[in-house]
Amino acid sequence: MSNSNTKDSGSAQRESPRAIDIVNIGLSRRYGREQRFKLYGLFAVIISLSFLFLLFFTIFSNGYSAFFQTYVQLEVFFDPDAIDISNPVNSNFPGLVKKTLTNEFPEVKSRREKKELYALVSTGAAFQLQKLIKQQPELIGQTVKIWVPADDDVDMLFKGNFARDVPESDRRLSDKQLAWIDHWSLDGKIAKRFNLTFFTSGDSREPELAGILGALVGSILTLTLTLLLSFPAGVAAAVYLEEFAPRNRWVDIIEVNINNLAAVPSIVFGLLGLAVFINFFHLPRSAPIVGGLVLTLMTLPVIIIASRASLQSVPPSIREAALGVGASKMQMVLHHVFPLAMPGMLTGTIIGIARALGETAPLLMIGMVAFIVDIPTGFTAPATALPVQIFLWADSPERAFVERTSAAIIVLLVLLVVINSLAVILRNRFEKRW
Repeated sequence: MSNSNTKDSGSAQRESPRAIDIVNIGLSRRYGREQRFKLYGLFAVIISLSFLFLLFFTIFSNGYSAFFQTYVQLEVFFDPDAIDISNPVNSNFPGLVKKTLTNEFPEVKSRREKKELYALVSTGAAFQLQKLIKQQPELIGQTVKIWVPADDDVDMLFKGNFARDVPESDRRLSDKQLAWIDHWSLDGKIAKRFNLTFFTSGDSREPELAGILGALVGSILTLTLTLLLSFPAGVAAAVYLEEFAPRNRWVDIIEVNINNLAAVPSIVFGLLGLAVFINFFHLPRSAPIVGGLVLTLMTLPVIIIASRASLQSVPPSIREAALGVGASKMQMVLHHVFPLAMPGMLTGTIIGIARALGETAPLLMIGMVAFIVDIPTGFTAPATALPVQIFLWADSPERAFVERTSAAIIVLLVLLVVINSLAVILRNRFEKRW
């Protein structure tokens, strides 16, 4: 009987799993979960990059064509009887453009056909002739070949955005207009050229004449004022809170409010600017000075937080060594701590300015959504900003404004990349690791 019990217990021990087997099973399961987690992360990164690539591809595919514009060559006779030499502004330059077109197509007789013919050339052609005569009045009485911008419908057709093989009722250009365009094409009088107007002109109701210079100058003026106001105030507040402020309840309340302000929606700052700077102080509406003040309020918390983090990264030994050799607290901060923290402060400031560059909502609230044609000349001149210009063009129904919207987004993205690259360069160049 005892022998049988001994045999049964021995077989049970042989059948029970060993501890090493249990550990190996657990390890294999853990490694399997880790591999799956890595695959999930890699899949998430691939999906994110795919959507980012799709976004950029859509923007660039829609916007690169805006950097080129279709032009038509006209042989213009500057009739002395139609031009007032003393005051070219009062001269009938639109009539010169129409006369040039009718001379090139003498078979056009009816009023409707003439209207269709004149619509092939942009209204900016007359202003181009006026500007040319102002610069070179000796051209009066001569026949000159001039490249003038074509209408946006012609530009879209020439770029392949409008289909020709559809019924005439479904096209924006008639069969006769297509025939005239083909005539110019055979004669080499219509071609695509670099769209310099896009970078040298302000906004316009006509897509082929619209440019981003006004919005770009407005953004530069606004951000310049934002930088001049936010950087000194933000750095000074950070230095005081980190180095000189006593540790009490009021300072804690201020710190909490600063952290909360960094998360406040930007449109709230726009409402604040509308109520305080425009309605109370009566500053000019739609001006860079108001935009700069509003963006300063929005950027200050970001700069203060980044500057405080930069001051905290300086080792305490630097402070102790400075105080140990007899420096005052002010000397310790200004001569030792502040220079070491400056790279981080500059990085945070640049990132804050980059964020301000892309803001639209606060600028809409203070009226910078106005249609501004002229290039702003100062901080109080009417202006708009590049993000607001993109917003305005995106709301336009013309197909030509779609590509200009994407082109303006490309310019804005390039500016953001440049600003953020500058922040990275400054951080890597001056940052010290302890």
